[in-house]
Amino acid sequence: FANDNVNENNQGNNGGNSHQTVSINNDKHVVNIDSNNGWNSWNSIWDYGNGYIATRILSKKACIIAKINKNVMLDVVELPQLIKEKKVRKRGKGPPPVELQFTVSKTTVSDLAPYGKSVESMCKGIPTYVAREARGDNLLFYSGQCFKTNIMHTMTLNYCDETASFK
Repeated sequence: FANDNVNENNQGNNGGNSHQTVSINNDKHVVNIDSNNGWNSWNSIWDYGNGYIATRILSKKACIIAKINKNVMLDVVELPQLIKEKKVRKRGKGPPPVELQFTVSKTTVSDLAPYGKSVESMCKGIPTYVAREARGDNLLFYSGQCFKTNIMHTMTLNYCDETASFK
């Protein structure tokens, strides 16, 4: 059902391998990202129609939901072209990837329905937390641990909390 599919295999500096797949459904305005990187594997749904991102961190058996900031997030229509240009970014040319930082709540979500069917199906049955985008001074004084997601060298989302449960 995807309109665009992009795959990337990387050989890490330490000899490890990672594989990332991005599937884009332009009709439903949904992006599905699977990042297979051993213990640091994760999946993410970007549901532009409902306005939420959900990221399932496999090693933590947890899900994080955040609101899409449409002023900063990559547009679903522009994403395929930006991903195709990723090799330019990897060589240090072109603009740097967009980077956002989120602060994860310690309280679990009891009802996933308000976040849409895509998010609900990804996070159903596992502890789910809401994250809020950290801006301005909040970034300067943050001392907690973060789980970092990098989407094909186009965007990085950092999910951070004070208890280090998402490292």
